[in-house]
Amino acid sequence: MRPLEIAIVGCGISGLAAALLLHRQGHQITLYERFEAPRPVGSGLMIQPIGLAVLEALGLAERAVQKGAPVDKLLGLNTEGEPVLEAEYRHLTMPGAFGLGIHRASLFGILYEAVGSAGIAVATGHDVEGSAPDGDKRRLAFADGTTSPPHDLVIDAAGLGSQLVPKPPHYLPYGALWATIDWPATGPFRPRLLEQRYARAEQMVGLLSVGEGRAAFFWSLKGERFEQWQDRGLAAWRDEVCALWPECKHLVGQFTDPAQLTFARYAHRTTKEPVGERIVHIGDAWHAASPQLGQGANMALLDAYGLAMALGQSDDVAIALSRFLSLRAGHVKLYQWLTRWFTPPFQSDSPWPAIFRDHFMAPGSRIAPGPRLKAITLAGLAGAPLQKLGLAAPDYDSLSALSSDSASSTWARASSVPQS
Repeated sequence: MRPLEIAIVGCGISGLAAALLLHRQGHQITLYERFEAPRPVGSGLMIQPIGLAVLEALGLAERAVQKGAPVDKLLGLNTEGEPVLEAEYRHLTMPGAFGLGIHRASLFGILYEAVGSAGIAVATGHDVEGSAPDGDKRRLAFADGTTSPPHDLVIDAAGLGSQLVPKPPHYLPYGALWATIDWPATGPFRPRLLEQRYARAEQMVGLLSVGEGRAAFFWSLKGERFEQWQDRGLAAWRDEVCALWPECKHLVGQFTDPAQLTFARYAHRTTKEPVGERIVHIGDAWHAASPQLGQGANMALLDAYGLAMALGQSDDVAIALSRFLSLRAGHVKLYQWLTRWFTPPFQSDSPWPAIFRDHFMAPGSRIAPGPRLKAITLAGLAGAPLQKLGLAAPDYDSLSALSSDSASSTWARASSVPQS
């Protein structure tokens, strides 16, 4: 494709990845960011094999593995100590496969540093409120009343809060409190295991190692109960956490100020028209969902790769955007459906979803081919997205050696932290 002048709205994961991929194709990129200094929002996340494949194509997988922590298995127990959610990467047809727990700031830093090294323009302090065609190009409209220069293509990577798509009609009932804490050097916690505990579907607590001696801690909370949580105070909440997961006693001692925890809200939204006249929406701007399957960042990375692939196959922007949809729409639709179906058994006021989970879904999923299907779903591989994009599976042989070093570093760093 001929070189294009491309505007990317948002310096999140999808925006930064798209900027790198398209810059390498010879396009002139300008990233527009509303903050004066780009920064990540959130705590830990899981990079699945699909996301790691994109990072490897960018030449950034090794750095991500060095920063993060390998995860071999997801394990969730109910109050009876019964496993009601189990998924293991060893069931994939990718020898040595693992998920990667990583702090969002670490992944952001890797991508943002690469953008800076490539000399890609980043225009900060530009709050995008709209966009409109201008002849055979397109401009952005900013909150201060000014507009951008005309661009051949606008890529909306502004996430759930994008002003370029309709806002979600409502948030999901349940959100989550997130925090980054020190990984415990002692106790029963295993860094290669993402663990969760559930009280029916009303409460969930989880712990994920994100590398460099840190962990992401999360607690599900209904949005309408957030003010009540604030009013009750940390002591009452710490007791509540320990009642569900007693081993967390030393972990919750790290919380001394409510400001350490960030309350996140989520929504299910699929933008009806993800492409338009010289504009395309990717990541959460196209397909926002609850984090139950942990696919957000991974889907965003695939979107960026698919868009670059489509633009590299045609000199006509409209044709390229249509090609992008054909590459990504099926996978997006599948995981939007899976996430919508999978959320109630783990986040609901009703007892029935948890009863179904504990007595039917969990036991049935242990029967072949259940274990492999769970691993495929968790890894983001349902619908064969890598094959459709011509992406190779991550080179786990070489990455595993790096992950061993990373795991050792995690333990060393954690051991140097005084435990409460």
